[in-house]
Formats: sequence, structure tokens, C-alpha cells
Amino acid sequence: MLRITISLIAGLLFGLGLVIGGMANPAKVQNFLDVFGTFDPSLAFVMAGALVVTFVGYRIAFRRPTPLYAEQFHLPTATELDRRLVIGPALFGVGWGLSGFCPGPAITSLSLMAPGTLIFVTAMLAGIGLARLVSKNASHTRLEANEGKA
Repeated sequence: MLRITISLIAGLLFGLGLVIGGMANPAKVQNFLDVFGTFDPSLAFVMAGALVVTFVGYRIAFRRPTPLYAEQFHLPTATELDRRLVIGPALFGVGWGLSGFCPGPAITSLSLMAPGTLIFVTAMLAGIGLARLVSKNASHTRLEANEGKA
């Protein structure tokens, strides 16, 4: 229960930071991305601040032999660059640029009940479901192909 409570507090703190930093305002995000138009560099400071906090946080966390509320650290193990690792971030970037939302701020902005936010979150959830379905089917197809070779 303590782990869930800490996760909830961390999520609320993250959401509050997104709102205070302006990341939940799609117009501000789109102005940041509009380098040759109404460019607003203020989000670069939000991102730089996030990088500093992350860098310091990882330095502190990895000095410990284990995390505070888990038996071990769970770090990515994949080392190769594959199609999913290229396509996923590309789709994320296109969606972020067109809508002004990325998933965290979109979820945070749901409380405003703005039609654009509702449309984005619905489309995002549909995209997540579609990606899982495609990934599951591709894995199943690869498994069947490998069984046929045996």
C-alpha cells in the first residue's frame, strides 16, 4: 500500500509540475515548436529543469544497492535499434506537434473537459490499443513462423 501511495504522490507532483510549467497548454507547446513563427522558448527551461532533476535523481538512486520500495531496479535491457523504437517516437513527435499534447499533460488536462483534450485522449487510447493489437498479432505470426521451421 505504501508503494501505491508513493506512486500516487509522485504522479500528482508530476502533473502539478506539468501544469505549472505550461506543458498542459497545447498553444504554448505548439508555439515552442513553431521555430519560424510565434516561437516561445520558455518550455526549453521546463525541459532543462526536468533533465537536471532526472540527472540528480538517478545519481542519488543508483548509489543505493536496491530501490527503496522494490527488490531490484528495473532497467531496460534492449540494446539494438529496431523498427518499433524508431516508429514509436516518430508517431509521438508528430502527434505532439499537431495537437500540442503529449500523454502526461493530456491526462492532466482531462479535468478541464475541453473538447480538443477529449478527442486527443480518445485517439491516444485508440492508438495504444491498436499498437498492442498489431504487436500481439506480429508476435503471434512470428511464433507460428518459427514453429513451422522446427
